Amino acid sequence: MTSPAADPVPADPVPVPADPVPAHPVPAGPLPAGPLPSAPVPVPSSGPPPTASSPSPAAAAPAPGRRRITGAVWAALAIVYVVWGSTYLGIRVVVETVPPFLASGSRFLAAGLLLAALVAWRHGPAALKADRRRLGSAALVGLLLILGGNGLVNLAETTVPSGLAALLVAAVPVWVVLLRTATGERPGPGAYGGVLIGMGGLAVLTLPGLSGEIGIGGVLTVVVAALLWALGTVSSARLPMPANPFTASVYEMLAGGLGGIAVGLLRGEHRGFDPGAVSASSWGALAYLIVFGSLIAFTAYAWLLQSAPVSLAATYAYVNPVVAVLLGALILGEALTWPILLGGAIVVAAVCLIVSTERRG
Repeated sequence: MTSPAADPVPADPVPVPADPVPAHPVPAGPLPAGPLPSAPVPVPSSGPPPTASSPSPAAAAPAPGRRRITGAVWAALAIVYVVWGSTYLGIRVVVETVPPFLASGSRFLAAGLLLAALVAWRHGPAALKADRRRLGSAALVGLLLILGGNGLVNLAETTVPSGLAALLVAAVPVWVVLLRTATGERPGPGAYGGVLIGMGGLAVLTLPGLSGEIGIGGVLTVVVAALLWALGTVSSARLPMPANPFTASVYEMLAGGLGGIAVGLLRGEHRGFDPGAVSASSWGALAYLIVFGSLIAFTAYAWLLQSAPVSLAATYAYVNPVVAVLLGALILGEALTWPILLGGAIVVAAVCLIVSTERRG
């Protein structure tokens, strides 16, 4: 998926903000995380939306309530669109020769250590400090997003096409609305209409599994992954988290990465695994997921939450699956069957409805 956890723009790199964003941004990613690809899906009203830093008095102030959409914003948005959309393809290539949970765990463990070094360099080692309560919350969210969300997507993509996995994960906002309802919130009729449409899309997307074209077990595994990702998304808005979102993401990635490796070892994925037999394409895809999916895209996304309207940043939720389906078809030759095209279109329409409803709320 992606817990996610996930991370600059060429020429004028996206900076790690000097001041922590007020609310912890939960990226989706592949699930993403990414760092949660990978990534979680930000339905804006599921938690207090981050606010932009106060503009310099000397700068031309935009209209009240609006943020100026600059070229850097579009560049960062393009990174989130393309990189997080491509993580499903990357996962599919990695798990061809690397066991799924060991792949997911090592990816996020490496990304977490890199992000920790970046935070310590940018803000000083003290920025990584967190009390036991916030550390525990970040670890729990990381386990839900990365171990549950991304790890299960890795497992599912050993049998499920990357494009189908992306479309099933795209329904995360549907699960978020249902979980918010279960906790006593009332998102509104528009959001519930999106849920009904999304459920219809999911039903169509499961047809390849029901017909035997694809293993139904893999399809259901992605559905569970999306549900766990949504649970991590909702939990991150309600639990006490480190104030700096990058610090929170460090601990999410480390907890999720260690959890993934532990599950991989318990499943016996290390038995018979020969690193020397891993293909060059799998190594390359793993490096891409670590650097681009779990570090660069996440940094771009976190910067977007400070520099652009939250509703604009949230559009990745329905662009990523389209990118994933196209890349899977073009590069891996994955078939675009009518259930995938129709079900995907219905799910994307449902996500658009939910996001637009939340934006107005």
